[in-house]
Amino acid sequence: MSNNMLLDCRDISYKYPGSNVEVFKDMSYRLSGPGFHALFGPSGVGKTTLAKMMTGDIKKHGGVIHKSNIQRVLYTHNLERIPGWSTVGEHIANTTPDTNKAKIEDLISTFGMETHTNSQFSQLSLGQQNRINLVRYMLQDFDLLIMDESLANVDEVTKEHIILKMKTTFSDLLKRNVSEPNTIIIIIRQLKQIS
Repeated sequence: MSNNMLLDCRDISYKYPGSNVEVFKDMSYRLSGPGFHALFGPSGVGKTTLAKMMTGDIKKHGGVIHKSNIQRVLYTHNLERIPGWSTVGEHIANTTPDTNKAKIEDLISTFGMETHTNSQFSQLSLGQQNRINLVRYMLQDFDLLIMDESLANVDEVTKEHIILKMKTTFSDLLKRNVSEPNTIIIIIRQLKQIS
């Protein structure tokens, strides 16, 4: 296993509790990082289940998942919500570590949310809620961020802009040999979303 190996999953097997249906059987894969990775496929094939194995939320499975150089794992999904007692901008400012506060304006602009920072979360459309929630996660300190359908309800043009920006950011970090660039896994249903 190389020094930059992030996930080494061997012989993964899993059945949903109370079911005889095998979601995975003797599946192995390796994720070398860091960078921007995608996991795609139709609904019901086990993408979220696999993500929850990576985070450790699902522990009762066959096989071994070895995480190297990964301590801070974050998982976000498209139905996650933030509290409504402050504006979106206040919430982002209050939950962002000091070391990342300089990135707030750029990320909010990248995600097209500049005109919504004074809004309550409940006043936003579903796509806007997903974008602002993702901004919140991107501003945290993490080694691995798993985005489970986090760009659902976001229009295709904005979605493509966001994904290209994230891919470019990782490419730039790797070219500059930044010692610990983060890793993101985006879970999506359709390949065209990352083209």
